[in-house]
Amino acid sequence: MSAARRADVDLSDNAIAVLERRYLKKGDDGRPIESPVDLFSRVAENIASAEALRGADEATVKHWEDKFYDLMVNLHFLPNSPTLMNAGREFQQLSACFVLPIDDSMESIFEAVKNTAMIHKSGGGTGFAFSRLRPKDDIVSSTRGVSSGPVSFMNVFDAATEAIKQGGTRRGANMAILRVDHPDIMDFIEAKRDKSRLTNFNISVAVSEEFMQAVDSGDDYELINPRDGQTTGKLNAAEVFDRIVHLAWEGGDPGIIFLDRLNADNPTPAAGEIESTNPCGEQPLLPYESCNLGSINLVNVVKGELTGGRIDWDMLAEIVHTAVRFLDDVIDMNRFPLPEIKEMTRGNRKIGLGIMGFTDALVKLGVSYNSEQAVELADKVMGFIHAEARKASEELAEERGVFPNWEESAFNSDGNALRQRNATTTTIAPTGTISIIAGASSGIEPFFAVAFSRNVMDGTTLTEVNPLFEEIAKERGFYSPELIQEVVAKGSLVDVEGVPADIRRLFVTAHEVLPQWHIRIQAAFQRYTDNAVSKTVNFAKEATVDDVAAVYRLAYELDCKGVTMYRDGSREEQVLTTAKTYEDEAEAAATLEPKPRPDEVHGVTRALPTGCGKLYITVNSDDRGPFEVFGNMGKAGGCASSQTEALARLMSLALRSGISAENVVRQLKGISCHMPAWERGGGRILSCADAFAKGLERAMSDNGQQLSIEFDDSSVAHLGACPECGGNLAYEGGCVTCHSCGYSQCD
Repeated sequence: MSAARRADVDLSDNAIAVLERRYLKKGDDGRPIESPVDLFSRVAENIASAEALRGADEATVKHWEDKFYDLMVNLHFLPNSPTLMNAGREFQQLSACFVLPIDDSMESIFEAVKNTAMIHKSGGGTGFAFSRLRPKDDIVSSTRGVSSGPVSFMNVFDAATEAIKQGGTRRGANMAILRVDHPDIMDFIEAKRDKSRLTNFNISVAVSEEFMQAVDSGDDYELINPRDGQTTGKLNAAEVFDRIVHLAWEGGDPGIIFLDRLNADNPTPAAGEIESTNPCGEQPLLPYESCNLGSINLVNVVKGELTGGRIDWDMLAEIVHTAVRFLDDVIDMNRFPLPEIKEMTRGNRKIGLGIMGFTDALVKLGVSYNSEQAVELADKVMGFIHAEARKASEELAEERGVFPNWEESAFNSDGNALRQRNATTTTIAPTGTISIIAGASSGIEPFFAVAFSRNVMDGTTLTEVNPLFEEIAKERGFYSPELIQEVVAKGSLVDVEGVPADIRRLFVTAHEVLPQWHIRIQAAFQRYTDNAVSKTVNFAKEATVDDVAAVYRLAYELDCKGVTMYRDGSREEQVLTTAKTYEDEAEAAATLEPKPRPDEVHGVTRALPTGCGKLYITVNSDDRGPFEVFGNMGKAGGCASSQTEALARLMSLALRSGISAENVVRQLKGISCHMPAWERGGGRILSCADAFAKGLERAMSDNGQQLSIEFDDSSVAHLGACPECGGNLAYEGGCVTCHSCGYSQCD
């Protein structure tokens, strides 16, 4: 790292756009008033000031400020998003992940809802175990009523998150966990089958070693009422496991966490039991605990010839030691949202140092992701980072003292004391947004694409090409604009003529990597990670339920702490039809005849904002309900006006032909474009089609018609267009992410 402070930073256009949209200070007019360099200076100065709290002189503080600045401006390391956003600013809330307790009382439940709101407002994500809540229909002695159960209360948390996320800099995200022996476990497993529900939650089933053994033996296991510890019944473990797998195959939820393993590695059991993780699953935490995460850009430590490089281990060690100190300082500079969180976090001083750019580094080393060599490198690299992080924490303990709960921790047992400043030091996070800033591949995930098109806010389309692929293609002489367009069209290098076989192997994409390799890479990193690993196991659309079951079992056998999967296309809206259905529909369509327009209709005109301008929507009704629709795009002309008129005519034709307004709304609501807009009061209009649907929906409500349609306005439930930029959404690291603009459901 440089001895003299750099005054510039090499960022891609995409990285600059992400920083301007989410991270840089803005003035009253909404425009950035700081540059990326200013941001890194602000963060470095703020975090280094922790050194002064421990008595360091001005020169020492300046030394660490420069070291921290160089670490970030060279893109060797970046902390989690709240630290970049909030350090040196009003919030000064620097943690990304929290776990809040929920006890079996109405007071505790709604106290947790309030605390969740405070955390989401400041940019954090929350995890919960709902396992302490009594099951539905269980007795509530204080009211002589019955309990509604954990799943019903999850809806309350989801609604609160939906309300709060509208005004924040980061989307609020939650993790819900329920023990597999809870009497409501089957309801929980099915909770997200309807993808319009619990859209602000990831859910995972907490399974025990005993349960997994019962799966193998085919035995039953007991369900335990958490209210009194009594057995309420039994379920067959294999059947429950099969149901978990089937629902995951069907739509990605639920995931699994191996709860006994989390607690076996709990370094501070005297301080509490681990019940839950953060939203992406990589950070197991005690109740009221938070953690500060940061990631090393691994590609920057690979030196030498492209595809024939080597890792600079000395450079990596120096980055690790500086990053550990940075993250420890973050704890002291953090303004925690609750006093209980401050006490627990400072008691254990957990940090989570991980990596990004793993796949980029493999390319520079000439190693394919789906290979034994990649697994060996994952093991070696993370083993080195873990060892150096422990050394750095030990050095800090000598300088600053051990973490307060060290005395009764796993580090001080059996006469083999290991003095540490931090109860944990390593975590593998998804790095969805910060990896875009760093220009690196996300976390430990394979490439999601080699080249892709993205829409920008002025309506133009840009082609993004993996810079390593572009460099290699030009160096090897097979680059051409036509080749790039073919790669964009196909999404990968499969069957693209002119790309050498060795290069195809280096640039395999997530859906080309067999699920077994995903798990083996995850397991290799987990072996040397104190906390857990955020990783999505990708499956092809054609994968079977048995394929998913095999990978879940492999994750258990290889000592992973959890597993999250996504089958391509499984979250898209799908209508099951048969040939007979098409025949019936065709016959019905042939007999449809639009009703004549009566002499008098009554209606309401609403103005809804869209990315193209204000759209005035008139819905007229007869005595049976909505009858016709008109749309006017304000003063806009050309394409916008003509298309809104066309859409209104087709909607009117459908309504007058007897197609229900509910079906029209169902087809249009949730369609997104690259320029969403906000209504006054916080609602989001995703597109002109979405505006028409909402206008019609509200007209039905005016007429007293109750709709059963529910959609997630974020438009991510079906992994379609990004609600912020219109780019393609990807599912990785346990989260829905846009590689074009940095939007993330969780980050």
